Amino acid sequence: MLSAKDTISRLGGIARGTTLQGLGFTRQSLAADVKRGTIDRVRDGVFAVGLSGERRTAVEHGGALTCVSALREAGIWVLSADDRPHVWMGAHRHPLRHPGCRCVSHHYRGRPPLGAASIEAALLHLYRCAGDEAFFAAYESAWRRSRLSRDARARIRNALPRTARWLIDLARPDADSGLESLLRLRLHLLGIRLDCQVMIEGVGRVDFVIAKRLILEADGEENHGSPAHRHRDRIRDAAASRLGYETLRFDYAQIVHGWPAVQEAIIAALRRNR
Repeated sequence: MLSAKDTISRLGGIARGTTLQGLGFTRQSLAADVKRGTIDRVRDGVFAVGLSGERRTAVEHGGALTCVSALREAGIWVLSADDRPHVWMGAHRHPLRHPGCRCVSHHYRGRPPLGAASIEAALLHLYRCAGDEAFFAAYESAWRRSRLSRDARARIRNALPRTARWLIDLARPDADSGLESLLRLRLHLLGIRLDCQVMIEGVGRVDFVIAKRLILEADGEENHGSPAHRHRDRIRDAAASRLGYETLRFDYAQIVHGWPAVQEAIIAALRRNR
């Protein structure tokens, strides 16, 4: 028979006491393993091996990591800078007291799993928590990273309010960053049509082209922050200019925090090109 430690590890690093008892472990043997330090009692009735960080905090709080926290942990691009653990509690459960609690409780229906919510559930919780833009950017990021099957995308669409399902219909699987998603969503709401991920001979692939003459680039810090990348971007912009294009580049701070100026710059450029 496997030890409690090995069994919990095979179960994903966390398990309920009732599950372990069903596998033959007694309460006394589990208590002895906790005392020896081979397993950890995270809260009453829940045991873990090597559980740390926000997942542990969520379990201590009485639920599962979800929303922006679960998506960020999974490598999904999220708009929010909120670093508090978002915890799915279920509809009627009350948070448990634990040291240093900063958790945001989500009392959404359903039974939270141990550890973290699925990407699908976390996206739906994010929509309810943060709204259209945050959801859309994270949804496209999850799709881009192949974290959403066709069936999952259909389930998410059906679970959204009817007034929000257009977000799924607008989404694409080729957005390189959440900044691109935000830019496209906001311009769509202004009635501006964009061609996405356009290959221009002599320039390369650009994020967006409007009216066949205006290039828009959303420059995330991770892809454009180094001097080498900025030099490469300037070379591309010069090549585009030789072909008759105007290029506008916007970084994270401009798109997220300075949108009115970005919008005005784009509209002014479109007027010039007309």
